[in-house]
Order: sequence, then C-alpha cells, then structure tokens
Amino acid sequence: METSELLKKVRKIEIRTRALTQQVFSGQYHSAFKGRGMTFSEVREYNYGDDVRSIDWNVTARFNHPYVKVFEEERELTVILLIDVSASNIFGSKGMYKKELITELAAVLSFSAITNNDKVGVIFFSNEIEKFIPPQKGRTHILRIIRELLYYKPSHKQTNIAEALRYLTNAIKKRATVFLISDFLDSNFENALKIAKNKHDIIALQTIDTGEINLPPLGLMQVKDSETGKISLVDTAHKGFQNQYRMWWENKEKRLNNIFRKTNIDSVKLFTHKDYVPALKNLFLKRSV
Repeated sequence: METSELLKKVRKIEIRTRALTQQVFSGQYHSAFKGRGMTFSEVREYNYGDDVRSIDWNVTARFNHPYVKVFEEERELTVILLIDVSASNIFGSKGMYKKELITELAAVLSFSAITNNDKVGVIFFSNEIEKFIPPQKGRTHILRIIRELLYYKPSHKQTNIAEALRYLTNAIKKRATVFLISDFLDSNFENALKIAKNKHDIIALQTIDTGEINLPPLGLMQVKDSETGKISLVDTAHKGFQNQYRMWWENKEKRLNNIFRKTNIDSVKLFTHKDYVPALKNLFLKRSV
C-alpha cells in the first residue's frame, strides 16, 4: 500500500471513529468502565446527610467538630486491545471484511479511551503473539495503532486465543480493561480466560460475517480454510451438508456462550453487515447499571 493511500485510510477512519466517540459514546464509556478504586482527596466539615462512616475521628477530636474524609474515583485506566489478526478475518460476504470491522472497533475504543485520559495498548495475535504495542496516551499513539491495523502483515495464519491470554496475564502487570476482539474460531481457551479474568476486566467482542452462519447453496465448489490452507470439495446445495454445517455453527456458538457465562465475561456479537454502534451502546449501558 502506498504511503499516501495509507494516510488517507488512517485519516478517514480517524474522522469517522472520533465523530462516533464524541457524538455517541461520550459519557457512556466513562460510566461503563470504572477506575481502579477510590483515592483520598480532602477532609471537610460534616454536612447533614453525609455518611457517618466517612467521619475522620482524629480531625474531629482535634477541632471538636465533625469532619469527613472525601474520596475521588481513581479514573485513569489502562485499556488493552487483544486483537485476533489470523487469516479468518480476511473474509466478508456482505458489508465489510471482518478485518475492517475490527479496525473500526479498535479505533472507536481507542479514541473513547484517550478522551477519558486512559492509556491504550495493543496485542496482535494469531497462533503466536505477533506484536505488542505498550500502553500510552495521545492521538499520535492511536493513529499508530490504526496504521498497524491497516498495514500489519501477520507471520502466522491460525488462531490460539489461550496463548494470547497467557501472554496478556504475564505482560500486563496492573489490572487493565481488556477488549478481546476475535471471531473466536478456536477452542480450548476457557482455563486461560479464567486466569486472565481474575487479574483483568475482560470484554469479548465477537466479529461475525453472515456468510459464516448460512452458507449459500451454490452447488459443488472448492472451499479453502484460510487458516490451515486445506482445500475441500463440497456440495453446498446438499441438504445434508447444509444441516451438518448449521449444527456445527450452532454447537460452536452454544459452547462459546457457555464459556462466557461460566467465566462471567461480558460479550457482544458484531456483524460485518450491521451497524456496530447500537451493540456497543447496549454493552456500555449494561455495564453502567
């Protein structure tokens, strides 16, 4: 990709996603993702209605008048985008490619984070850890993330979510808000997710293309697995094949939903042919309650 073309794409994504951040998600992100705790701010005189548990008894005894401690939420967060860059994301039958959806999601979340003075870091993964961008603040840092999402060529094609979660647990020492963005065409990551959840606040964003749910009945055709490279000859119009595939997809989704339920992970499904804004807004509102 030419440098000028890349810069145009970065600028286009910045304009769209910053506008969404300011117009749609302003305030909701703040209330949805809490700070790390409460920090002491000051001592002031007791007012009617104050919680008696907040009375500072040492200061009260010294001045012979009740005083209370005032605390403020420690707002600054570290946000980590744990992004699946495996080959299955280079697919789209309607609307946009999954990779394009992931890029926009990452940009919206990043601009929402820096608007609230939070740091943002990124971990790209396939079946290996592809790239780690340490958490930082600022527009320049976010534009770098967007450029990497557009331009980065992963070294591997397959997916290993467990490996990505293990790396996250070891690399990010302080508690962070983690957006795990993937199509989740993987298995055997439940234990790693449990361990990571004990340390971090994890939210799962599942990217889906409608062509993955319902294969079009186009007849006899060669199908290539983008991650393994395996080529199979299948009759997509055959009812038996259609039923078998539909059962596989439904069972996969049931297992995935069960994993999120058991690990108490907030999750949302985002489709390439649908506007992702309502789904993200609902996620933010759910977490604000």
